[in-house]
Amino acid sequence: MAHDETIESSGFPLGFKMRQGGDRSPLIAGANGRDVFLAEARQIGGHQKECVVHEGATGSAFRTVSDEGAQLKGTDLAPFPLGFYNAGLSADLANRVIAIARARAITLNDLTIDLHHRYSMTGSFFQGTGVGSAEPARIKVRVASPATAAQIDALVEDAGAASPALATMRVALENTFALYVNGRRRQVTRLPASSAPDAADPYVTYRAVPAPLDGAAAPRDLIYKSGQTTEGEFIYQAAETKGRVVIDVSGTCRLRDPAGLIETVVRLGFPRTSHFAIRSDERGAQDAAPSGLSLTTSGIVFCYITQLLRYIEHQKLKIRGVRVVQASPYTLSGAPKDGWRGGAEAVDTHLFLNGEESEDAYETLMTVAARTCYLHAALGATLPPVIEVEHGEQAAA
Repeated sequence: MAHDETIESSGFPLGFKMRQGGDRSPLIAGANGRDVFLAEARQIGGHQKECVVHEGATGSAFRTVSDEGAQLKGTDLAPFPLGFYNAGLSADLANRVIAIARARAITLNDLTIDLHHRYSMTGSFFQGTGVGSAEPARIKVRVASPATAAQIDALVEDAGAASPALATMRVALENTFALYVNGRRRQVTRLPASSAPDAADPYVTYRAVPAPLDGAAAPRDLIYKSGQTTEGEFIYQAAETKGRVVIDVSGTCRLRDPAGLIETVVRLGFPRTSHFAIRSDERGAQDAAPSGLSLTTSGIVFCYITQLLRYIEHQKLKIRGVRVVQASPYTLSGAPKDGWRGGAEAVDTHLFLNGEESEDAYETLMTVAARTCYLHAALGATLPPVIEVEHGEQAAA
């Protein structure tokens, strides 16, 4: 695959289906089980990144792209990594609300989810002392329904427990890593080492650039700019900062189809950054757009690659061809009517690098990026989301 590509040079939509699966993952369709979402991601120029997520063993594969705003020397042409994670959590929570409401014969006239995240960085990123951290997500679920307040409160609480995406924050995970340098797997000593067999290098897997399944007819509205930007004067996020750097991310998720076609508009707290709309399809067997679990998965890998690229750029490392294969297992057990439970297991990250640096430089890069990645921080901590319910119409007392 060429390394001088850009998001705009392909002419492709920002998100599209590239492979049609058979049965959709049971985790999306509301059945029990365990499934692994596999992400294959790479740098495609500057801070631009591409990711293909395979939705479990039998599901379709979707391609998305991510970019940074001008505050990180990006082009602001695609959603920022933390926006994908935000949209994924919201969409997957909406999936569980809809499924449980259906099982309990609760009518939903409208559903809106506001989800706010706060992340921070302390220490020096480029001296290797930087540490990323995350706070519990703050979620407001607004439900319009003739059901009673008690029924809606129980519905939303149970939906939060049933979401495998939210489980990535509820439970502390010890994630694992593998490193490949110039085509050969190296020993990992500073992070928990993966025990998985060698992953397939995406450079070898994809002899051609991933393209839309339906060519020119591919819809262009799976991901798009909303037309709004965050207000304020532009602020460049310097390579070296003193004190604590705080990043706020917010998203508003709404139903476009009551059966589960969802659109989330995500916003980054830095002034002059674009807001992006990201669609998700949670309608069981249908898959017109990626699932919330797919967006969650891609957000994690995009965030990690951003930290890799920042360190390479500012340390002027002779490292190129950054690619990552990430396996994210999710689980679902119980029943929507009573006692449904979503789970997440440790993320297994395989990093592929090429270059002319010392042996130590590659593992240092992998380790610094993992410790400063905001979403690996979220995965490794216990951060139960704070969920508030706002009621619409209710049944008469």
